[in-house]
Amino acid sequence: MQNLPGLLLLTLATFQLSSSRIGRSEAVLVRAVVDGDTIDVATVGHVRLLGVVAPALGRGSKSGEPFAIEARDRLAGILIHRWIRLEHEAGEGRAAYVLTEDGVFVNALMVREGLARVSGRSSLVRFDELKNAERDAQFARRGMWSGASQIQSPGYTRKSAEGPKKKKQ
Repeated sequence: MQNLPGLLLLTLATFQLSSSRIGRSEAVLVRAVVDGDTIDVATVGHVRLLGVVAPALGRGSKSGEPFAIEARDRLAGILIHRWIRLEHEAGEGRAAYVLTEDGVFVNALMVREGLARVSGRSSLVRFDELKNAERDAQFARRGMWSGASQIQSPGYTRKSAEGPKKKKQ
């Protein structure tokens, strides 16, 4: 029983330390979705989802990675023309945690649906939450963890089960 006040004090100190590392913005409007892990925010510009990376879209003649289009479209469905709040960690530049007005943690949602994977360092405040979302997606075999890519590789042709046909002479 004597340890209870000490444990409570330690918990409060940890909470204050972690919350002081994060700054939350006022509500800002999402103007556009660039790809599965980058948005364009009014008054801020481009913001990357902190701690995650989504499959890359193809640019020019380079084809995109599997689930890149699905990731971009899902993020657009969640955020386009909606008000959000950004949580910035010190030293992370324009990368931020994205929260909808009703409190949905978008970074973790994208990971949980298998449309992004964790790419951050364990020192990030929300790293454990992101890793748990990734484990959920892997266990449920969602999105990129399903083992089935949605986009065929260019130039791929299926071999016939009979092998090459011989010319009649």
